[in-house]
Amino acid sequence: MIKQGRVAFGRMDEVVFGKPAAEAVLEQVDRLGAGRVFLLASNTLNTKTDEIAKIRNLLGARCIGTFDRIPAHTPREAVVAATDEVRRSIADLVVTIGGGSITDAGKAVALCLANDIRSAADMDRLRVVVGVVPPIRPPTLRQVCVPTTLSAGDFSTLAGVTDERTSTKELFRHPAVMPSAVVLDPSITVHTPEWLWLSTGIRAFDHCVEGVCSNEAHPYGDAQGLQGIALLRSGLEQSKANPSDLGARLDCLLGAWLSMGPLASGVPMGASHGIGYVLGAAHGVPHGHTSCVMLPSVLRWNSSVNADRQKLVATAMGASGKPAADALSDFLTRLGMPRTLRDVKVAPEHFPRIAEQSMLTPWVPRNPRKIAGPADIREILEMAA
Repeated sequence: MIKQGRVAFGRMDEVVFGKPAAEAVLEQVDRLGAGRVFLLASNTLNTKTDEIAKIRNLLGARCIGTFDRIPAHTPREAVVAATDEVRRSIADLVVTIGGGSITDAGKAVALCLANDIRSAADMDRLRVVVGVVPPIRPPTLRQVCVPTTLSAGDFSTLAGVTDERTSTKELFRHPAVMPSAVVLDPSITVHTPEWLWLSTGIRAFDHCVEGVCSNEAHPYGDAQGLQGIALLRSGLEQSKANPSDLGARLDCLLGAWLSMGPLASGVPMGASHGIGYVLGAAHGVPHGHTSCVMLPSVLRWNSSVNADRQKLVATAMGASGKPAADALSDFLTRLGMPRTLRDVKVAPEHFPRIAEQSMLTPWVPRNPRKIAGPADIREILEMAA
């Protein structure tokens, strides 16, 4: 039988790479004809470096505000606070400069503005429930992203936001939240802490691996995912050895971009992402670290159904003939990343609750090996303990 599929393309206009962020942002503002630009920025970049000031200075009077109070995991209250400031500013473009939580905040702000959201509880109207997107007004506020980590949410139509009431990471989705442009500047990433740079690189690696290993994989996603694996493997090792190697950093940024090829074209993620959502929202484990501790075990658990796909992953890592989970474990050791749930302070007594919550995520039902219930999740967690 001929395999059927569908590749969905997003609404992004451009990806600019290798150019200084301030210069590239100015070019995007001119291209889009924006007159009122609001910056959502990393607090560290805004208060400890001159990177945000460079952008403000080049934009001049067109920069009409800066918000730098988005914590990790993008809590609802912070999104609403940012939305209030952007609303008052009457911005026609938001530029996000920072990690994935700030990127997601920019997307969520656009949705909140379009749908007149004025409280954290009111965001219930926007969230995806059991894979179903509610009827919502499309966002009109445009976004340009300057990522400083490698989690790569800049290239998707999804925003992950944490509901503090339940400590649950929720998805918000609309085709129009895909940013108009992404600027990949390796020089601005030298301020990113090493642990964050490397671990979010593994998050991008996780996108590649789960995309390639999916039962719904297709050649378009494979081409990007496998090249992303190769770029990330070499780039992460080289940037760890020499943090000032901008060529290696650019390889990482390009690999992270490619890592979204499968997901952005319709390939679902699997259990590593699903369990990772719960570890992040309920236990405060950074996104990258969730992939470090879960992906090897998920690969081992899935290997009985997709060993042929996992061979492609190992080959892309330069470890042909070795099980993909072992090649990944060796790679994580070389990078000095956490390897177990114990390393990220998640204890076995938490496993029953994690397993229950993971079953409610959008990705666990799409895992290559069928997950019948919480007992299967607990089996994976035990492997990662």
